[in-house]
This record gives sequence, C-alpha cells and structure tokens, in this order.
Amino acid sequence: MTGMHMLLGLIFSPGFFANAPVRTALLVGGGTAVASAVVGIFAVMRGQSFAAHALGDVSSAGGSASYLLGVSPVLGFIGLGVLAAASMEWADVQDARERDLVTGVVLGAGLALTALFLYFDTTSGSASGAVVAILFGSMFTLPLSIALPAGIAGAIAVVTTVTLYRPLLLSSLSAELATAQGIRVRLLGFAHALALALAVSLSAMTVGAILSPALIIGPAATALRLVDRPGLAMALAALLGLSAVWGGILLAYDSYYWTPGHGWPVSFFIVSLVFLGYVGVNVAPRSRAVRTAGHATGHHAGCAQD
Repeated sequence: MTGMHMLLGLIFSPGFFANAPVRTALLVGGGTAVASAVVGIFAVMRGQSFAAHALGDVSSAGGSASYLLGVSPVLGFIGLGVLAAASMEWADVQDARERDLVTGVVLGAGLALTALFLYFDTTSGSASGAVVAILFGSMFTLPLSIALPAGIAGAIAVVTTVTLYRPLLLSSLSAELATAQGIRVRLLGFAHALALALAVSLSAMTVGAILSPALIIGPAATALRLVDRPGLAMALAALLGLSAVWGGILLAYDSYYWTPGHGWPVSFFIVSLVFLGYVGVNVAPRSRAVRTAGHATGHHAGCAQD
C-alpha cells in the first residue's frame, strides 16, 4: 500500500483532487471532450474541418459578448455558434468550394464581432483577462455553475449524433444514395451542423477559440486511423479525447511545481497530447491498412442501410 501511495504521489501533486477548480475542470472538460469526439467523427467524415474551425472562432464573439454583458459564457459561446451554423446551412450550398466560401464569409463576420467585443472588454476594464480566456481558454477559472448547462448542451450534441448515426453515415458516403433512400439530406445536415456547433462552442469555451478545432478534429481523426467502423471510432475518439483533456489538466496542475507560481496553460498540454496521439498513429508501423473517412467503401454504405 505504501508503494502505491508513493506511485500516486509521483503522478498527482499534493491537493490535486481536493482542489475545487481542478474538479470543475475535470467535470466540464471531460464532458466537452466526449461530446467533441463523438460529433467530430462525422465532422471528419463529411470534410468539415474548416467549418469546425470557423464555428470555434465565431463562437468566440459570443464568449466575448458574455464577458461584456456579465452573462454566462455558455449562453454566449453556444448562442453565436448555433447562429453561425444555422447561417452556413441556410445557404444550402452543396459544392465543396462554394461551402468553403460561405464558411469563410461567416468566419470573417464572426471575427469582426469578436474584435469589436474584445475591444470593449479591454477598454471598459470590467473583464480583466477576457482576451486570454476566450482565445486560449482558462479551464481552471471555469465556475461550477456552468457544469449543468454545459453538460446539457454536450448531451444534446451526443444524443443527436448517435440517434442520426445511420442516415448520417449514409449521407456522408453518398448524398445521392441517401436521397434515393428517402432521407431528407438537407434537414439531416442542418441537425448535424447544430450538434457540431454545440460541441465546438463547448470546446472553444474550455480550451479557447483558437485551439478548439484540435479537440474536435484530433481525437476523431486519430480514431479513424486506427479502426474502420465509425461506431467503434466514436467510442475510441471519446476515450482519446478524455485522456488528452484529463492528462492536460493533470500536467498543467503539476506545472505549478515545475516553475513555482507560474503554471503552464492547460490548453497547451491538451492540444499537445492530441497532436502527439495523431502523429503517433501515423508514424507507427501498422500491420494492416485501415480506412479513413475519405476512403470509406461500400461496406459502410451497406451498414448504413441495414
């Protein structure tokens, strides 16, 4: 037992589990990681990495407005994120190039609003540290009061994605085939976009708007490199995302003892772990080829129709 205590003492610095901000970060960050990973699987399969990046940046406008108005950051991040997703889907553009153009326009408008609100935040002096918190995250300063609304938003994103799993899979592989099967592709895409907006907004709120795409895309892309079934990839991505977030929180807490009084940013560790995981599966030798979203075959289409 003494040996086990010594081992735990080497891993967890004193007071880790007794620290209230740490517990909040583990709770909110863990839920965000799971929601981001599950929704991220279809974001990768549908080629929406740029959309995820744009939604993260646009949601930061809502976050900066929430600091300015003194309301819950959950409302700000999610409100603008959902509005941006609805705007992009409302355009009803199917061509990939045209979708990128629409996404770019929405992104530009969102960044302009972010710049405006952050200017007011900094000049008013009522929201000290808002710029760093919004752009790069500040997980140890998250209030416990946001855990419930954040958990509800994450649950909605996960339930929506899991419920629509089969039609989403089929439409991701072939929109024409999905339409022939009677699936309302546009309505399905709108539902997925809202789920993506919820997940991205939570990610932006925890690890920062600039770094949020890493949490959405990284674990999902890594999982799809390891397994060829999207359902299994969801579970694996959730595990990878959760490990990266909780591992990043642990390392950030421990870093206070590396450079006393100057802990390293949580977001840096989280994104670094996500990056190392993705690089690792791409450079490590594999005994067999696995299919990614861009190389999905008729086997998946058949599963989607069962």
